[in-house]
Amino acid sequence: MMDMDATDRRILGIIQKEGRITNAELAARVNLSASACHRRLQRLEQDGVIRGYAALLDRRKLAVPTTVFVEITLSGQATELLEAFERAVRLIPDVLECHLMAGTADYLLKLAVADTDDFARIHREYLARLPGVAQMHSSFALRTVAETTALPL
Repeated sequence: MMDMDATDRRILGIIQKEGRITNAELAARVNLSASACHRRLQRLEQDGVIRGYAALLDRRKLAVPTTVFVEITLSGQATELLEAFERAVRLIPDVLECHLMAGTADYLLKLAVADTDDFARIHREYLARLPGVAQMHSSFALRTVAETTALPL
């Protein structure tokens, strides 16, 4: 982990919530000159603390409002099987996240789908074909109570 001071953390806190803020506005909010603020941002990017910038899209307006969590248990734990599964899951366009888990399931997937018919299509075309799957359990989110991309600083 790189050495960060309170100003770096304030910069990160602001840009992770307001990614399109201008450098001049950011500098004013963290009490730095524009050039000093820009240098800090560049350092945070070069050090990999800032991995990139993205737009947050409205899933409802893009017709994929439903979140489905899929717990997957594999038939074994061999490295080759895990790698094959992970390669295959990365090719599924509807998967927002895939996590290797400790606990009862080996993997937890988060998908964005239009509805139950759309999930059935994704299951048929992709999930049922994943290598090494012994069990799969799907849960539909009824409502999102809290959601953020902002990390606690």
